[in-house]
Amino acid sequence: MNLKASLEAILFVSLKPLSSSKLASICSVKAKEVEEALGELKLDYKNRESGLTLVEAGKDYQLSTGEESAALIKDYLKDETSGELSQPSLEALTIIAYRGPIAKTELEKIRGVNCSLIIRNLLLRGLIEEKFDKKTNENFYLVSLDFLRFLGISSVTELPDFEKMTSLKVADRFLNDEETELLGEL
Repeated sequence: MNLKASLEAILFVSLKPLSSSKLASICSVKAKEVEEALGELKLDYKNRESGLTLVEAGKDYQLSTGEESAALIKDYLKDETSGELSQPSLEALTIIAYRGPIAKTELEKIRGVNCSLIIRNLLLRGLIEEKFDKKTNENFYLVSLDFLRFLGISSVTELPDFEKMTSLKVADRFLNDEETELLGEL
Protein backbone atom coordinates (compact mmCIF):
# COMPACT_ATOMS: atom_id res chain seq x y z
CA MET A 1 0.00 0.00 0.00
CA ASN A 2 1.40 3.43 -0.89
CA LEU A 3 1.97 6.08 1.76
CA LYS A 4 -1.01 8.25 0.76
CA ALA A 5 -3.38 5.29 0.98
CA SER A 6 -1.91 4.26 4.34
CA LEU A 7 -2.29 7.76 5.76
CA GLU A 8 -5.84 8.04 4.46
CA ALA A 9 -6.78 4.72 6.08
CA ILE A 10 -5.24 5.67 9.43
CA LEU A 11 -6.90 9.09 9.45
CA PHE A 12 -10.23 7.53 8.46
CA VAL A 13 -10.36 5.29 11.55
CA SER A 14 -8.81 7.78 13.96
CA LEU A 15 -11.24 9.49 16.31
CA LYS A 16 -8.87 12.39 16.91
CA PRO A 17 -6.33 14.50 15.01
CA LEU A 18 -2.90 12.92 14.57
CA SER A 19 0.42 14.72 14.30
CA SER A 20 2.69 14.25 11.32
CA SER A 21 5.31 12.75 13.65
CA LYS A 22 2.80 10.22 15.02
CA LEU A 23 1.73 9.31 11.48
CA ALA A 24 5.39 9.00 10.48
CA SER A 25 5.99 6.66 13.40
CA ILE A 26 2.98 4.50 12.49
CA CYS A 27 4.04 4.28 8.82
CA SER A 28 7.78 3.94 9.59
CA VAL A 29 8.74 6.94 7.43
CA LYS A 30 10.05 10.46 8.01
CA ALA A 31 7.66 13.25 9.07
CA LYS A 32 8.63 15.23 5.96
CA GLU A 33 7.46 12.34 3.74
CA VAL A 34 4.17 12.27 5.64
CA GLU A 35 3.67 16.02 5.23
CA GLU A 36 4.34 15.79 1.48
CA ALA A 37 1.94 12.85 1.06
CA LEU A 38 -0.73 14.64 3.11
CA GLY A 39 -0.32 17.73 0.93
CA GLU A 40 -0.94 15.57 -2.14
CA LEU A 41 -3.92 13.91 -0.46
CA LYS A 42 -5.39 17.31 0.39
CA LEU A 43 -5.09 18.33 -3.28
CA ASP A 44 -6.62 15.03 -4.40
CA TYR A 45 -9.71 15.69 -2.29
CA LYS A 46 -9.99 19.24 -3.60
CA ASN A 47 -9.46 18.33 -7.28
CA ARG A 48 -12.05 15.57 -7.35
CA GLU A 49 -14.59 17.61 -5.37
CA SER A 50 -14.68 14.95 -2.69
CA GLY A 51 -17.11 14.89 0.20
CA LEU A 52 -14.06 14.63 2.43
CA THR A 53 -11.35 17.12 3.22
CA LEU A 54 -8.10 16.94 5.12
CA VAL A 55 -8.07 19.43 7.98
CA GLU A 56 -4.67 20.70 9.10
CA ALA A 57 -4.08 22.51 12.40
CA GLY A 58 -0.37 23.11 12.84
CA LYS A 59 1.18 19.69 12.46
CA ASP A 60 -2.04 17.84 13.37
CA TYR A 61 -4.25 16.30 10.69
CA GLN A 62 -7.75 14.86 10.62
CA LEU A 63 -10.15 13.71 7.93
CA SER A 64 -13.41 15.60 7.96
CA THR A 65 -16.47 16.07 5.81
CA GLY A 66 -16.34 18.89 3.28
CA GLU A 67 -18.11 22.19 3.76
CA GLU A 68 -20.49 21.49 0.87
CA SER A 69 -21.88 18.40 2.58
CA ALA A 70 -22.43 20.03 6.01
CA ALA A 71 -26.25 20.16 5.77
CA LEU A 72 -26.47 16.58 4.51
CA ILE A 73 -24.18 15.31 7.28
CA LYS A 74 -26.09 17.28 9.91
CA ASP A 75 -29.36 15.64 8.83
CA TYR A 76 -27.77 12.20 8.74
CA LEU A 77 -26.22 12.58 12.20
CA LYS A 78 -29.52 13.81 13.58
CA ASP A 79 -31.18 10.60 12.37
CA GLU A 80 -28.20 8.51 13.46
CA THR A 81 -28.22 9.91 16.99
CA SER A 82 -31.96 9.74 17.52
CA GLY A 83 -32.82 6.29 16.15
CA GLU A 84 -32.47 2.95 17.87
CA LEU A 85 -29.03 1.58 18.63
CA SER A 86 -27.78 -1.23 16.40
CA GLN A 87 -27.04 -4.63 17.93
CA PRO A 88 -23.24 -4.06 17.72
CA SER A 89 -23.67 -0.65 19.41
CA LEU A 90 -25.74 -2.21 22.20
CA GLU A 91 -23.08 -4.90 22.70
CA ALA A 92 -20.29 -2.32 22.88
CA LEU A 93 -22.30 -0.10 25.23
CA THR A 94 -22.99 -3.06 27.52
CA ILE A 95 -19.30 -3.97 27.62
CA ILE A 96 -18.36 -0.35 28.37
CA ALA A 97 -21.01 -0.18 31.12
CA TYR A 98 -19.83 -3.35 32.85
CA ARG A 99 -16.09 -3.13 32.15
CA GLY A 100 -15.51 0.64 31.95
CA PRO A 101 -13.36 2.50 31.94
CA ILE A 102 -12.12 0.36 29.07
CA ALA A 103 -9.56 0.97 26.34
CA LYS A 104 -10.61 0.68 22.71
CA THR A 105 -8.10 -2.15 22.23
CA GLU A 106 -9.66 -4.16 25.05
CA LEU A 107 -13.17 -3.50 23.73
CA GLU A 108 -12.07 -4.69 20.28
CA LYS A 109 -10.48 -7.79 21.79
CA ILE A 110 -13.74 -8.67 23.51
CA ARG A 111 -15.92 -7.98 20.44
CA GLY A 112 -13.41 -9.29 17.89
CA VAL A 113 -13.95 -6.38 15.48
CA ASN A 114 -12.90 -2.75 14.96
CA CYS A 115 -15.07 -0.51 17.14
CA SER A 116 -14.06 2.97 15.91
CA LEU A 117 -17.40 3.83 14.30
CA ILE A 118 -19.42 2.37 17.15
CA ILE A 119 -17.43 4.42 19.67
CA ARG A 120 -17.89 7.53 17.54
CA ASN A 121 -21.66 7.00 17.40
CA LEU A 122 -21.92 6.34 21.14
CA LEU A 123 -19.89 9.50 21.80
CA LEU A 124 -22.14 11.51 19.45
CA ARG A 125 -25.22 10.25 21.27
CA GLY A 126 -23.71 11.25 24.60
CA LEU A 127 -23.96 7.70 25.96
CA ILE A 128 -20.24 7.34 26.68
CA GLU A 129 -17.35 9.62 27.60
CA GLU A 130 -13.73 9.50 26.54
CA LYS A 131 -10.93 9.97 29.08
CA PHE A 132 -7.23 10.13 28.23
CA ASP A 133 -4.75 8.32 30.48
CA LYS A 134 -1.35 10.01 30.34
CA LYS A 135 0.38 6.97 31.88
CA THR A 136 -0.70 4.57 29.16
CA ASN A 137 -1.10 7.25 26.47
CA GLU A 138 -4.45 5.68 25.63
CA ASN A 139 -8.11 6.75 25.56
CA PHE A 140 -10.52 4.97 27.85
CA TYR A 141 -14.30 4.90 27.58
CA LEU A 142 -16.95 4.86 30.27
CA VAL A 143 -20.69 5.45 30.34
CA SER A 144 -21.85 9.05 30.67
CA LEU A 145 -24.11 10.66 33.22
CA ASP A 146 -26.73 10.92 30.47
CA PHE A 147 -26.59 7.13 30.09
CA LEU A 148 -27.14 6.68 33.84
CA ARG A 149 -29.96 9.26 33.87
CA PHE A 150 -31.62 7.56 30.89
CA LEU A 151 -31.67 4.26 32.80
CA GLY A 152 -32.78 5.97 36.01
CA ILE A 153 -29.78 4.83 38.01
CA SER A 154 -27.09 6.79 39.82
CA SER A 155 -24.19 4.40 39.34
CA VAL A 156 -23.18 1.50 37.10
CA THR A 157 -23.14 -0.66 40.23
CA GLU A 158 -26.96 -0.56 40.04
CA LEU A 159 -26.93 -2.39 36.69
CA PRO A 160 -28.41 -5.92 36.76
CA ASP A 161 -25.93 -8.55 37.98
CA PHE A 162 -23.17 -5.92 38.16
CA GLU A 163 -21.14 -7.72 40.84
CA LYS A 164 -21.41 -11.07 39.07
CA MET A 165 -20.61 -9.66 35.62
CA THR A 166 -17.64 -7.58 36.76
CA SER A 167 -15.89 -10.12 38.93
CA LEU A 168 -12.35 -10.66 37.69
CA LYS A 169 -12.82 -14.40 37.45
CA VAL A 170 -15.84 -14.10 35.14
CA ALA A 171 -14.32 -11.33 33.03
CA ASP A 172 -10.97 -13.06 32.62
CA ARG A 173 -12.61 -16.32 31.59
CA PHE A 174 -14.76 -14.47 29.07
CA LEU A 175 -11.71 -12.74 27.62
CA ASN A 176 -9.93 -16.07 27.35
CA ASP A 177 -12.67 -17.50 25.12
CA GLU A 178 -14.36 -19.67 27.71
CA GLU A 179 -17.81 -18.25 26.86
CA THR A 180 -19.56 -21.57 26.39
CA GLU A 181 -18.56 -22.84 29.81
CA LEU A 182 -19.23 -19.44 31.35
CA LEU A 183 -22.73 -19.03 29.90
CA GLY A 184 -23.83 -22.19 31.66
CA GLU A 185 -22.77 -20.71 35.00
CA LEU A 186 -24.64 -17.42 34.52
